[in-house]
Amino acid sequence: MDTALTLTTDMKLVLGLVGFTMVMFLFERIRADVVALVVLVLLGLSGLVEPDELFNGFSGNAVISIVATMILGAGLDRTGALNRLAGWLLRRAKGMESRLLLLTSGVAGINSSIMQNPSVMALYMPVAARLSSRTGIALPRLLLPLAAAIVMGGALTMVGNSPLILLNDLLIAANSNLPSGAATLEPLKMFAPLPIGIALLAASLAYFHFFGDKRLRQDDDGTGATPARTQSYFAKAYGIDGDVYELTVTADSPLVGMSLGEAEALHHAPLLLALKSDGEARLAPAADTRIWVGSVLGAMGPKQQVSDFAQNHFLRLSSRLRNFGDLFNPSRAGISEAVVPATSKFIGKNGRDLQLRKQMGLSLLAINRDKAVLRENVRDVNLRAGDMLVFHSIWTDLHEAAASKDLVVVTDYPKGEQRPHKFKIAMAIFAVSMLLALSSRLPVSIALMTGVAGMLIAGVIHIDEAYAAINWKTVFLMACLIPLGWAMDSSGAAAWVAGHTIERLPTGTPVWLLEILVGLFTTLFSLVISHVGATIVTVPLAINLALAAGGNPTAFALIVALSASNNFMTASNPVISMITGPAGYSGKELWKIGGPLSLIYTVVAVAMVNLLY
Repeated sequence: MDTALTLTTDMKLVLGLVGFTMVMFLFERIRADVVALVVLVLLGLSGLVEPDELFNGFSGNAVISIVATMILGAGLDRTGALNRLAGWLLRRAKGMESRLLLLTSGVAGINSSIMQNPSVMALYMPVAARLSSRTGIALPRLLLPLAAAIVMGGALTMVGNSPLILLNDLLIAANSNLPSGAATLEPLKMFAPLPIGIALLAASLAYFHFFGDKRLRQDDDGTGATPARTQSYFAKAYGIDGDVYELTVTADSPLVGMSLGEAEALHHAPLLLALKSDGEARLAPAADTRIWVGSVLGAMGPKQQVSDFAQNHFLRLSSRLRNFGDLFNPSRAGISEAVVPATSKFIGKNGRDLQLRKQMGLSLLAINRDKAVLRENVRDVNLRAGDMLVFHSIWTDLHEAAASKDLVVVTDYPKGEQRPHKFKIAMAIFAVSMLLALSSRLPVSIALMTGVAGMLIAGVIHIDEAYAAINWKTVFLMACLIPLGWAMDSSGAAAWVAGHTIERLPTGTPVWLLEILVGLFTTLFSLVISHVGATIVTVPLAINLALAAGGNPTAFALIVALSASNNFMTASNPVISMITGPAGYSGKELWKIGGPLSLIYTVVAVAMVNLLY
């Protein structure tokens, strides 16, 4: 490569725009996506990018792949897949914290290989909260290992995170500016980085198992509470505790012929929240519903209480929800609080009068009145303004009840329709899209969009929900900055910087050391600007640096794409920004734990890339 390139006006303009982008991202006076749009406009006005190519970033494979993964993630979320996973993790962990941390982080890391990292973190936040409330493990001890595994697992495939999705487009774009005689850069296949991702994920799990775990906060000071951590809250505030069990009514049971209301009034009866009779399972059955031989009751309470009730009334107990699994899926139903406002029509009436279960699908569990909790015969208590009512219901029923303005719901809950019955269909469609992505004949964007089309047709997700699932800030940020990378390459600015960098390095500097320096530089760059911006600006530079040093351009570019996500210390990594508030992490805490992990990440990534390339 010619290291004596003349610094042209176009180069100066491009480098000036890069500097402007860094400064604006660093001080955050203007939103990052607005800054990216301004940069795009300046590229067009200055003529650094041709007008007919300026907006091609919006239709690029990278942006389409990002959009598709967002919609696919939302579709899987609608089925409650990860809430099922939380239950599986609890059973496999068998009460051991170290095993729970290892299992949860490992599975989350694998999930992040096929979904965008922020989307996986958003889905796992309620899972972590539920695990925390069920086990008593402080939320800060769960979230950072989980976030690190998600970031590391994103390197398992080419669609796990935004930098890797961008990489193929940047490699293809770089071909038009390669020097004469240089080999054409080929796009990487779907699972090309798989060995690297496995090594990174293993390094993260080992780090927290043997070292990082000792640095995590031992107790929860309350700053880590999230709206999803409802189970421990309701247990403490209302004495509503325990798991859900199925009780099958035998021919010898005295409950045969009783109404559900009469069964609930029995001594030491658990909460009876569901009933399956005549093949129909439903939550919040009406109090006058009759119980017959073969009926199945969904009972919630401490295991000993439910077991004693089953034994005394000749009921078969099962802890596996064969009949009510979908109904009690936390993504579909749960416990909530609602206040009775002064304008409510409920004032002066009781639960029996209102027929809350029959008319609204709400099971009234308790009433909080003047700091006193009423649990006995709550359906006979006349309601007053200001009463806090505790319900168990399907979320959609709660949403409809709240629309009447007679109740003001104060618990955060899923407002959209949940479709756990579509779980198998969604997983099958997702599997097909992954198999298509493995094909070398189809771009990843087409394979992923095939999955999106399948989920829309099958009703896993509706089109309006798909539009809402797209994070347009991410889309604009990526699409607007992509031309900046093109300009870095086509103007010769990347080649100029690379040439002058090689000139200033000691003669005979090994290629692996250059790769480590490129990785560290990209990591530092990502602390200042977004991981997307760091990838777009640094990949052309790394390719030209590899050509000047006699290295492999694809290997250098891949190290950049991997290192752009190597940030466990600041909120410029979107995954870390999502957990900082809920877990109450301080900046010092993140640097103390995340700093060593970032160094390990760089060493493992460079070593694995050299083994493969």
